[in-house]
Amino acid sequence: MIGVFVLAASLLLLEKMLRLFDFVSVEGGPISIVFEMLINLVPEYAGLAIPLGLLLGILFAFRKLAISSELDVMRAVGWSYTRLLRVPFLITFALVALNFAIVGFIQPQARFAYEEMEFELRSGALGASIKVGEFNTIEDRMALRIEESEDEGRQLMGIFARVSDDAGQVLSISAREGRFLANREDRNTIILRLVDGVIVHDVAEGSPRVLSFSQHDLPIDLPAIEEFRARGEDEREYVLPELLEIGWSPDSTAEERAGSQANFNYRMVEVVMMLMLPFLAVALAVPPKRSTSALGVFLSIVIVVAYHKINQYGSEVAEIGRIDPFLALWGPFAVLFALISWMYYQVAFVPGGQAIGFLESFYSKIARRLKKLIGRDKLRGLVPEEDLHEQQEENMQRQGGAPGAA
Repeated sequence: MIGVFVLAASLLLLEKMLRLFDFVSVEGGPISIVFEMLINLVPEYAGLAIPLGLLLGILFAFRKLAISSELDVMRAVGWSYTRLLRVPFLITFALVALNFAIVGFIQPQARFAYEEMEFELRSGALGASIKVGEFNTIEDRMALRIEESEDEGRQLMGIFARVSDDAGQVLSISAREGRFLANREDRNTIILRLVDGVIVHDVAEGSPRVLSFSQHDLPIDLPAIEEFRARGEDEREYVLPELLEIGWSPDSTAEERAGSQANFNYRMVEVVMMLMLPFLAVALAVPPKRSTSALGVFLSIVIVVAYHKINQYGSEVAEIGRIDPFLALWGPFAVLFALISWMYYQVAFVPGGQAIGFLESFYSKIARRLKKLIGRDKLRGLVPEEDLHEQQEENMQRQGGAPGAA
Protein backbone atom coordinates (compact mmCIF):
# COMPACT_ATOMS: atom_id res chain seq x y z
CA MET A 1 0.00 0.00 0.00
CA ILE A 2 2.79 2.41 0.90
CA GLY A 3 4.66 1.43 -2.26
CA VAL A 4 1.66 2.22 -4.46
CA PHE A 5 1.18 5.55 -2.70
CA VAL A 6 4.84 6.51 -3.22
CA LEU A 7 4.74 5.37 -6.85
CA ALA A 8 1.53 7.26 -7.67
CA ALA A 9 2.68 10.44 -5.94
CA SER A 10 6.10 10.24 -7.63
CA LEU A 11 4.61 9.85 -11.10
CA LEU A 12 2.31 12.84 -10.56
CA LEU A 13 5.17 14.96 -9.20
CA LEU A 14 7.57 14.02 -11.99
CA GLU A 15 5.06 15.13 -14.60
CA LYS A 16 4.68 18.47 -12.83
CA MET A 17 8.40 18.83 -12.15
CA LEU A 18 9.22 19.01 -15.88
CA ARG A 19 6.83 21.93 -16.29
CA LEU A 20 8.20 23.69 -13.21
CA PHE A 21 11.80 23.38 -14.40
CA ASP A 22 10.80 24.93 -17.72
CA PHE A 23 8.82 27.68 -15.97
CA VAL A 24 11.64 28.53 -13.51
CA SER A 25 14.26 28.58 -16.26
CA VAL A 26 12.15 30.97 -18.34
CA GLU A 27 11.56 33.27 -15.37
CA GLY A 28 15.24 33.12 -14.40
CA GLY A 29 14.67 31.96 -10.84
CA PRO A 30 16.79 29.66 -8.65
CA ILE A 31 16.46 25.92 -9.24
CA SER A 32 15.92 25.25 -5.52
CA ILE A 33 12.49 26.90 -5.74
CA VAL A 34 11.30 24.00 -7.92
CA PHE A 35 11.63 21.54 -5.05
CA GLU A 36 9.92 23.92 -2.63
CA MET A 37 7.00 24.23 -5.02
CA LEU A 38 6.87 20.44 -5.43
CA ILE A 39 6.64 20.00 -1.65
CA ASN A 40 3.57 22.22 -1.63
CA LEU A 41 2.05 20.06 -4.38
CA VAL A 42 2.35 16.84 -2.35
CA PRO A 43 -0.93 17.42 -0.41
CA GLU A 44 -2.72 18.13 -3.70
CA TYR A 45 -1.65 14.81 -5.19
CA ALA A 46 -2.01 12.89 -1.91
CA GLY A 47 -5.78 13.30 -2.20
CA LEU A 48 -5.66 10.85 -5.15
CA ALA A 49 -2.58 8.81 -4.24
CA ILE A 50 -3.86 7.78 -0.78
CA PRO A 51 -7.11 6.20 -2.07
CA LEU A 52 -5.17 4.46 -4.85
CA GLY A 53 -2.64 3.09 -2.38
CA LEU A 54 -5.38 1.88 -0.04
CA LEU A 55 -7.36 0.21 -2.83
CA LEU A 56 -4.43 -1.56 -4.49
CA GLY A 57 -2.89 -2.57 -1.16
CA ILE A 58 -6.06 -4.43 -0.12
CA LEU A 59 -6.62 -5.75 -3.64
CA PHE A 60 -3.14 -7.25 -3.96
CA ALA A 61 -3.43 -8.87 -0.53
CA PHE A 62 -6.73 -10.62 -1.34
CA ARG A 63 -5.55 -11.45 -4.85
CA LYS A 64 -2.52 -13.26 -3.46
CA LEU A 65 -4.74 -15.22 -1.05
CA ALA A 66 -7.14 -16.10 -3.88
CA ILE A 67 -4.48 -17.26 -6.36
CA SER A 68 -2.73 -19.42 -3.72
CA SER A 69 -6.13 -20.96 -2.71
CA GLU A 70 -5.68 -19.80 0.89
CA LEU A 71 -8.84 -17.73 0.53
CA ASP A 72 -10.83 -20.91 -0.21
CA VAL A 73 -9.53 -22.47 3.00
CA MET A 74 -10.52 -19.42 5.04
CA ARG A 75 -13.96 -19.43 3.45
CA ALA A 76 -14.32 -23.18 4.12
CA VAL A 77 -13.74 -22.75 7.86
CA GLY A 78 -16.48 -20.12 8.08
CA TRP A 79 -14.62 -16.81 7.68
CA SER A 80 -16.69 -14.50 5.54
CA TYR A 81 -15.29 -11.67 3.44
CA THR A 82 -16.76 -9.19 5.93
CA ARG A 83 -14.82 -10.90 8.73
CA LEU A 84 -11.63 -10.82 6.66
CA LEU A 85 -12.07 -7.08 6.07
CA ARG A 86 -11.79 -6.13 9.73
CA VAL A 87 -8.09 -5.28 9.66
CA PRO A 88 -8.27 -3.57 6.23
CA PHE A 89 -11.06 -1.41 7.61
CA LEU A 90 -8.91 -0.40 10.60
CA ILE A 91 -6.30 0.79 8.11
CA THR A 92 -9.04 2.48 6.08
CA PHE A 93 -10.33 4.46 9.06
CA ALA A 94 -6.81 5.70 9.82
CA LEU A 95 -6.26 6.78 6.20
CA VAL A 96 -9.70 8.41 6.05
CA ALA A 97 -8.75 10.55 9.04
CA LEU A 98 -5.42 11.39 7.42
CA ASN A 99 -7.02 12.27 4.09
CA PHE A 100 -9.66 14.37 5.86
CA ALA A 101 -6.91 16.41 7.52
CA ILE A 102 -5.07 16.78 4.20
CA VAL A 103 -7.97 17.87 1.99
CA GLY A 104 -9.67 19.87 4.74
CA PHE A 105 -6.78 21.82 6.26
CA ILE A 106 -3.32 21.05 4.82
CA GLN A 107 -4.17 21.15 1.11
CA PRO A 108 -5.66 24.70 1.12
CA GLN A 109 -2.64 26.14 2.94
CA ALA A 110 -0.19 24.34 0.65
CA ARG A 111 -2.07 25.51 -2.43
CA PHE A 112 -1.90 29.13 -1.29
CA ALA A 113 1.83 28.79 -0.57
CA TYR A 114 2.36 27.37 -4.08
CA GLU A 115 0.48 30.28 -5.67
CA GLU A 116 2.52 32.75 -3.62
CA MET A 117 5.81 31.20 -4.76
CA GLU A 118 4.68 31.31 -8.36
CA PHE A 119 3.73 34.99 -8.01
CA GLU A 120 7.05 35.89 -6.37
CA LEU A 121 8.91 34.05 -9.09
CA ARG A 122 7.10 36.01 -11.80
CA SER A 123 7.66 39.31 -9.99
CA GLY A 124 11.35 38.68 -9.30
CA ALA A 125 11.04 38.61 -5.51
CA LEU A 126 12.88 35.28 -5.36
CA GLY A 127 16.06 36.67 -6.81
CA ALA A 128 15.53 36.10 -10.51
CA SER A 129 18.87 36.20 -12.31
CA ILE A 130 19.88 38.26 -15.32
CA LYS A 131 19.46 36.20 -18.48
CA VAL A 132 22.74 35.64 -20.29
CA GLY A 133 22.93 36.59 -23.96
CA GLU A 134 19.73 38.65 -23.93
CA PHE A 135 18.85 42.28 -23.34
CA ASN A 136 17.28 42.68 -19.90
CA THR A 137 15.15 45.76 -19.25
CA ILE A 138 15.11 47.22 -15.72
CA GLU A 139 12.55 49.86 -14.77
CA ASP A 140 12.24 50.90 -18.46
CA ARG A 141 15.35 53.07 -17.99
CA MET A 142 18.15 50.57 -18.27
CA ALA A 143 19.02 47.85 -20.76
CA LEU A 144 21.62 45.30 -19.65
CA ARG A 145 23.28 42.50 -21.61
CA ILE A 146 25.81 39.97 -20.34
CA GLU A 147 27.81 37.66 -22.60
CA GLU A 148 28.89 35.06 -20.03
CA SER A 149 28.22 34.19 -16.40
CA GLU A 150 30.54 32.22 -14.11
CA ASP A 151 30.67 31.18 -10.47
CA GLU A 152 26.84 30.77 -10.26
CA GLY A 153 26.22 34.29 -11.52
CA ARG A 154 28.71 36.04 -9.26
CA GLN A 155 31.24 36.73 -12.01
CA LEU A 156 29.89 38.46 -15.16
CA MET A 157 31.83 38.72 -18.42
CA GLY A 158 31.26 40.94 -21.47
CA ILE A 159 28.89 43.55 -20.05
CA PHE A 160 26.97 46.18 -21.99
CA ALA A 161 24.58 48.65 -20.32
CA ARG A 162 22.54 51.56 -21.62
CA VAL A 163 21.07 53.95 -19.02
CA SER A 164 18.82 56.94 -19.71
CA ASP A 165 17.31 59.64 -17.50
CA ASP A 166 14.38 62.08 -17.71
CA ALA A 167 16.64 64.86 -19.05
CA GLY A 168 17.46 62.88 -22.18
CA GLN A 169 21.00 61.98 -21.21
CA VAL A 170 22.12 58.46 -22.17
CA LEU A 171 25.07 56.47 -20.85
CA SER A 172 26.36 53.61 -22.97
CA ILE A 173 28.72 51.46 -20.91
CA SER A 174 30.79 48.46 -21.93
CA ALA A 175 33.08 46.56 -19.56
CA ARG A 176 35.22 43.44 -19.61
CA GLU A 177 33.75 42.00 -16.41
CA GLY A 178 31.77 42.90 -13.32
CA ARG A 179 29.77 41.64 -10.36
CA PHE A 180 26.69 42.58 -8.37
CA LEU A 181 27.15 43.92 -4.83
CA ALA A 182 24.62 44.61 -2.09
CA ASN A 183 24.01 48.19 -0.98
CA ARG A 184 23.86 48.38 2.81
CA GLU A 185 22.57 51.94 2.82
CA ASP A 186 19.63 51.33 0.47
CA ARG A 187 18.22 47.80 0.16
CA ASN A 188 16.20 48.83 -2.89
CA THR A 189 19.39 49.54 -4.84
CA ILE A 190 22.21 47.20 -5.83
CA ILE A 191 25.67 48.06 -7.14
CA LEU A 192 27.05 46.69 -10.42
CA ARG A 193 30.85 47.01 -10.09
CA LEU A 194 32.42 47.17 -13.56
CA VAL A 195 36.09 46.57 -14.40
CA ASP A 196 38.06 47.75 -17.47
CA GLY A 197 35.51 49.49 -19.62
CA VAL A 198 34.38 52.59 -21.52
CA ILE A 199 31.51 55.03 -20.89
CA VAL A 200 29.99 57.02 -23.76
CA HIS A 201 27.92 59.94 -22.44
CA ASP A 202 25.34 61.23 -24.93
CA VAL A 203 23.68 64.57 -24.16
CA ALA A 204 20.70 66.22 -25.82
CA GLU A 205 22.78 69.16 -27.07
CA GLY A 206 26.47 68.78 -27.73
CA SER A 207 28.94 66.11 -28.71
CA PRO A 208 29.22 62.85 -26.69
CA ARG A 209 31.99 62.39 -24.15
CA VAL A 210 34.06 59.23 -23.81
CA LEU A 211 35.57 58.02 -20.53
CA SER A 212 37.75 54.98 -19.94
CA PHE A 213 37.82 53.43 -16.45
CA SER A 214 39.52 50.62 -14.59
CA GLN A 215 36.68 50.36 -12.04
CA HIS A 216 33.24 51.95 -11.99
CA ASP A 217 30.24 51.40 -9.66
CA LEU A 218 26.88 51.61 -11.41
CA PRO A 219 23.85 51.86 -9.05
CA ILE A 220 20.75 49.98 -10.23
CA ASP A 221 17.35 50.68 -8.71
CA LEU A 222 15.42 47.47 -8.11
CA PRO A 223 11.85 47.45 -9.42
CA ALA A 224 9.11 47.73 -6.84
CA ILE A 225 7.69 44.30 -5.98
CA GLU A 226 3.94 44.06 -5.74
CA GLU A 227 2.62 42.32 -2.64
CA PHE A 228 0.81 39.03 -3.07
CA ARG A 229 -2.95 38.92 -2.63
CA ALA A 230 -4.63 37.72 0.53
CA ARG A 231 -5.74 34.10 0.85
CA GLY A 232 -9.26 33.36 -0.35
CA GLU A 233 -9.43 34.43 -3.99
CA ASP A 234 -10.09 30.77 -4.83
CA GLU A 235 -12.44 28.58 -2.75
CA ARG A 236 -9.82 25.84 -2.79
CA GLU A 237 -7.66 28.00 -0.50
CA TYR A 238 -10.25 27.94 2.31
CA VAL A 239 -10.17 25.35 5.10
CA LEU A 240 -13.36 23.45 5.90
CA PRO A 241 -14.67 25.74 8.72
CA GLU A 242 -14.28 28.74 6.42
CA LEU A 243 -16.15 26.97 3.62
CA LEU A 244 -19.00 26.18 5.99
CA GLU A 245 -19.16 29.78 7.16
CA ILE A 246 -19.16 31.24 3.64
CA GLY A 247 -21.28 28.59 1.95
CA TRP A 248 -24.22 28.82 4.35
CA SER A 249 -24.00 32.48 5.36
CA PRO A 250 -26.86 34.80 4.34
CA ASP A 251 -24.33 37.62 3.93
CA SER A 252 -22.49 35.79 1.12
CA THR A 253 -23.36 36.34 -2.50
CA ALA A 254 -24.96 33.60 -4.58
CA GLU A 255 -21.69 33.06 -6.43
CA GLU A 256 -19.72 32.71 -3.19
CA ARG A 257 -22.25 30.30 -1.73
CA ALA A 258 -22.25 28.12 -4.86
CA GLY A 259 -18.45 27.99 -5.01
CA SER A 260 -18.02 27.25 -1.29
CA GLN A 261 -20.73 24.59 -1.21
CA ALA A 262 -19.35 22.90 -4.33
CA ASN A 263 -15.84 22.80 -2.92
CA PHE A 264 -17.03 21.60 0.49
CA ASN A 265 -19.09 18.74 -0.99
CA TYR A 266 -16.22 17.83 -3.30
CA ARG A 267 -13.83 17.38 -0.39
CA MET A 268 -16.36 15.44 1.68
CA VAL A 269 -17.28 13.04 -1.11
CA GLU A 270 -13.60 12.35 -1.82
CA VAL A 271 -13.09 11.35 1.80
CA VAL A 272 -16.30 9.35 2.29
CA MET A 273 -15.65 7.42 -0.92
CA MET A 274 -12.63 5.78 0.74
CA LEU A 275 -14.98 3.79 3.02
CA MET A 276 -16.19 1.85 -0.05
CA LEU A 277 -12.73 0.99 -1.34
CA PRO A 278 -12.22 -2.21 0.74
CA PHE A 279 -15.44 -3.68 -0.71
CA LEU A 280 -14.36 -2.69 -4.23
CA ALA A 281 -10.90 -4.20 -3.68
CA VAL A 282 -12.36 -7.57 -2.63
CA ALA A 283 -14.84 -7.58 -5.52
CA LEU A 284 -12.07 -7.05 -8.07
CA ALA A 285 -9.33 -9.08 -6.37
CA VAL A 286 -10.84 -12.56 -6.70
CA PRO A 287 -10.31 -13.89 -10.26
CA PRO A 288 -12.29 -16.81 -11.72
CA LYS A 289 -11.25 -20.32 -10.66
CA ARG A 290 -8.06 -21.63 -12.30
CA SER A 291 -7.33 -18.12 -13.56
CA THR A 292 -4.70 -15.51 -12.73
CA SER A 293 -6.31 -12.68 -14.67
CA ALA A 294 -5.23 -9.17 -13.60
CA LEU A 295 -8.20 -7.46 -15.21
CA GLY A 296 -9.52 -6.45 -11.77
CA VAL A 297 -6.32 -4.50 -11.03
CA PHE A 298 -6.72 -2.51 -14.23
CA LEU A 299 -10.41 -1.83 -13.59
CA SER A 300 -9.77 -0.69 -10.02
CA ILE A 301 -7.39 2.04 -11.18
CA VAL A 302 -9.76 3.11 -13.95
CA ILE A 303 -12.73 3.33 -11.55
CA VAL A 304 -10.93 5.43 -8.92
CA VAL A 305 -9.29 7.83 -11.39
CA ALA A 306 -12.48 8.21 -13.46
CA TYR A 307 -14.55 8.88 -10.33
CA HIS A 308 -12.01 11.49 -9.20
CA LYS A 309 -12.23 13.27 -12.58
CA ILE A 310 -16.04 13.13 -12.53
CA ASN A 311 -16.03 14.79 -9.12
CA GLN A 312 -13.71 17.51 -10.38
CA TYR A 313 -15.99 18.19 -13.32
CA GLY A 314 -19.08 18.18 -11.10
CA SER A 315 -17.43 20.63 -8.71
CA GLU A 316 -16.51 23.02 -11.55
CA VAL A 317 -20.03 22.89 -13.01
CA ALA A 318 -21.58 23.46 -9.58
CA GLU A 319 -19.30 26.45 -8.90
CA ILE A 320 -20.75 28.37 -11.84
CA GLY A 321 -24.29 27.59 -10.71
CA ARG A 322 -25.39 25.26 -13.52
CA ILE A 323 -26.32 22.43 -11.15
CA ASP A 324 -26.97 21.99 -7.44
CA PRO A 325 -23.67 21.22 -5.62
CA PHE A 326 -25.21 18.41 -3.56
CA LEU A 327 -26.62 16.69 -6.64
CA ALA A 328 -23.46 17.21 -8.72
CA LEU A 329 -21.18 15.57 -6.13
CA TRP A 330 -23.34 13.12 -4.19
CA GLY A 331 -25.17 11.87 -7.29
CA PRO A 332 -22.07 10.13 -8.74
CA PHE A 333 -21.26 8.86 -5.23
CA ALA A 334 -24.70 7.20 -5.00
CA VAL A 335 -24.11 5.51 -8.36
CA LEU A 336 -20.66 4.30 -7.28
CA PHE A 337 -22.07 3.12 -3.93
CA ALA A 338 -24.76 1.05 -5.68
CA LEU A 339 -22.24 -0.40 -8.15
CA ILE A 340 -19.74 -1.42 -5.47
CA SER A 341 -22.51 -2.88 -3.27
CA TRP A 342 -23.73 -5.05 -6.14
CA MET A 343 -20.20 -6.17 -7.03
CA TYR A 344 -19.40 -7.09 -3.43
CA TYR A 345 -22.71 -8.94 -3.05
CA GLN A 346 -21.96 -11.03 -6.13
CA VAL A 347 -18.57 -12.11 -4.78
CA ALA A 348 -19.40 -12.47 -1.07
CA PHE A 349 -22.93 -13.89 -1.03
CA VAL A 350 -23.60 -15.52 -4.43
CA PRO A 351 -22.06 -19.03 -4.71
CA GLY A 352 -19.51 -18.93 -7.51
CA GLY A 353 -20.45 -15.32 -8.26
CA GLN A 354 -18.13 -13.00 -10.13
CA ALA A 355 -18.49 -9.20 -10.13
CA ILE A 356 -16.90 -8.86 -13.55
CA GLY A 357 -17.44 -12.39 -14.84
CA PHE A 358 -18.66 -11.28 -18.27
CA LEU A 359 -15.61 -9.03 -18.68
CA GLU A 360 -13.31 -11.83 -17.57
CA SER A 361 -14.74 -14.23 -20.17
CA PHE A 362 -14.52 -11.62 -22.91
CA TYR A 363 -10.97 -10.74 -21.89
CA SER A 364 -9.90 -14.40 -21.83
CA LYS A 365 -11.31 -15.01 -25.34
CA ILE A 366 -9.48 -12.00 -26.74
CA ALA A 367 -6.27 -13.04 -24.95
CA ARG A 368 -6.43 -16.59 -26.34
CA ARG A 369 -6.94 -15.36 -29.88
CA LEU A 370 -4.09 -12.89 -29.60
CA LYS A 371 -1.79 -15.62 -28.28
CA LYS A 372 -2.67 -17.88 -31.21
CA LEU A 373 -2.09 -15.12 -33.74
CA ILE A 374 1.14 -13.94 -32.16
CA GLY A 375 2.44 -17.49 -31.71
CA ARG A 376 1.64 -18.50 -35.30
CA ASP A 377 3.22 -15.33 -36.69
CA LYS A 378 6.37 -15.85 -34.64
CA LEU A 379 6.65 -19.44 -35.83
CA ARG A 380 6.20 -18.42 -39.46
CA GLY A 381 8.74 -15.66 -39.07
CA LEU A 382 11.41 -17.90 -37.56
CA VAL A 383 10.91 -21.09 -39.69
CA PRO A 384 10.59 -21.07 -43.53
CA GLU A 385 7.36 -22.39 -44.99
CA GLU A 386 9.05 -25.44 -46.63
CA ASP A 387 10.83 -26.48 -43.43
CA LEU A 388 7.60 -25.97 -41.49
CA HIS A 389 5.70 -28.27 -43.92
CA GLU A 390 8.40 -30.97 -43.72
CA GLN A 391 8.37 -30.77 -39.93
CA GLN A 392 4.58 -31.30 -39.88
CA GLU A 393 4.89 -34.39 -42.17
CA GLU A 394 7.60 -35.90 -39.94
CA ASN A 395 5.45 -35.41 -36.87
CA MET A 396 2.49 -37.13 -38.55
CA GLN A 397 4.64 -40.09 -39.65
CA ARG A 398 5.88 -40.56 -36.12
CA GLN A 399 2.30 -40.66 -34.89
CA GLY A 400 1.46 -43.38 -37.48
CA GLY A 401 -0.55 -41.21 -39.86
CA ALA A 402 -0.02 -40.68 -43.56
CA PRO A 403 1.04 -37.28 -44.84
CA GLY A 404 -1.90 -35.17 -45.79
CA ALA A 405 -4.42 -37.48 -43.99
CA ALA A 406 -7.32 -35.78 -42.31
